[in-house]
Amino acid sequence: MPRLIVVSNRVADIHSSNAASSGGLAMAMAGALKEEGGVWLGWSGETSDDGDGPPQFSTVDNVTLAKIDLSRQHVEEYYNGYANRTLWPLFHHRTDLTSYEQSFSESYLDVNRTFAQAIRSFVKPGDVIWVQDYHLIPLGRELRALGVDNRIGFFLHIPWPARELFVTLPQHSDLVWSLFGYDLVGFQTEKDLMAFRDYFQTELKTQQDDEGLIDLFGRRLLARSYPISINPSEMAELSNTETAANSFRRMREGNEECKILLGVDRIDYSKGLPNKFAAYNRFLERFPERRGTAKLLQIGQPSRSLVEEYQDLGEELMAEAGRINGRFGRLDWTPLSYHTQSYGRDALAGIYRAADACLVTPLRDGMNLVAKEFVAAQDPADPGVLLLSRFAGAAEQLTEAVFVNPYDKEQTAEAIVQAIDMPLDERQDRWRAMFDTISRSSLTAWKNNFMADLKNEDRPETPDRAEIYAF
Repeated sequence: MPRLIVVSNRVADIHSSNAASSGGLAMAMAGALKEEGGVWLGWSGETSDDGDGPPQFSTVDNVTLAKIDLSRQHVEEYYNGYANRTLWPLFHHRTDLTSYEQSFSESYLDVNRTFAQAIRSFVKPGDVIWVQDYHLIPLGRELRALGVDNRIGFFLHIPWPARELFVTLPQHSDLVWSLFGYDLVGFQTEKDLMAFRDYFQTELKTQQDDEGLIDLFGRRLLARSYPISINPSEMAELSNTETAANSFRRMREGNEECKILLGVDRIDYSKGLPNKFAAYNRFLERFPERRGTAKLLQIGQPSRSLVEEYQDLGEELMAEAGRINGRFGRLDWTPLSYHTQSYGRDALAGIYRAADACLVTPLRDGMNLVAKEFVAAQDPADPGVLLLSRFAGAAEQLTEAVFVNPYDKEQTAEAIVQAIDMPLDERQDRWRAMFDTISRSSLTAWKNNFMADLKNEDRPETPDRAEIYAF
């Protein structure tokens, strides 16, 4: 029977009840594989002194996990280097933080070849391969070079950059050529898809047809948007667990008369946490009568702690939280509680439900599933308010949120007041519309839509693979 082979940088323990707590990609892939069955291949998180190792397999139920150890040099140059110091900042429009080291790009290709060789060792005819995210853009081309002619799809979980910034990357044409090793490329939003099309139209003078097909380099690539999501019923169920109830109770104890503003973000410069703290500080300055009536709980989940920029950000946030508390705090009220730890999704469900408002204010984000989880976890009778950055991918779908510009602390401060004062009937109307949207475009629908297009037998056959590799 044909299998689904999922490939990503890391493999999560999908058999744990909180497997998806590590991020949106892990949650999405865990759900897809549990429903579809198959193999999940990725880096083990371990390093080896003897070079990249062969995959190690373990199987539970209908899912096989295949994990590869990487050499210390490859971890430094592929993961900490090209992935997180070149592609991540560039795709999030932070060219000031983007590194263009040649050794980074060489290791990036080496690791993609290692992954391709591992897949070639166990792939079977009819298997469908689904590659995830920016760490593995060249993988499709490397698989074709090894003779793999299966259907291969790629999904980008982060934003696609504006053309003017993308072309600053010395290897920009190589990355685009690599995408033609895939049969299908998916983006989070229509805005990302438009930026991708702009590259072809402007740099390569090529147009997509009405179906989204691009005919170039001897291949035809289908490019479409597939907004990733969650299964809202799962989050609603988690909200009723004992762990969620305990989280809810701890959140509300002693805060009966205080509005709880919530932030749940990875400690990453793309999430706009300094901007959020600045806006909250401005809220306390402009509306002194609100002091003591609201508090911000910011959960900052550690991320890429070995990268210097992330270390600096963590120190900056800790210092700013202390400064705000020192300036505005009272013996009976701490205006900002900042916690740098991760929580399981069942605990988060209770935290979401206890909050009166959630501030999701990234400077640039592919989707942001926290926004959708917050909506799904709410009590329909008394839902909280979602304050959402207009620069989050989720803004294309959750149009009933209170939109904010994270660069504008005055407007964000006013939006906090709007959320605190919003009447129940308006909160319910906004929540109901957003919940309906999430229910219609669930994680299952995302997976099914992408896989239906990837498996479509009417799509053009794979051409001569030597032609693919000769980019």
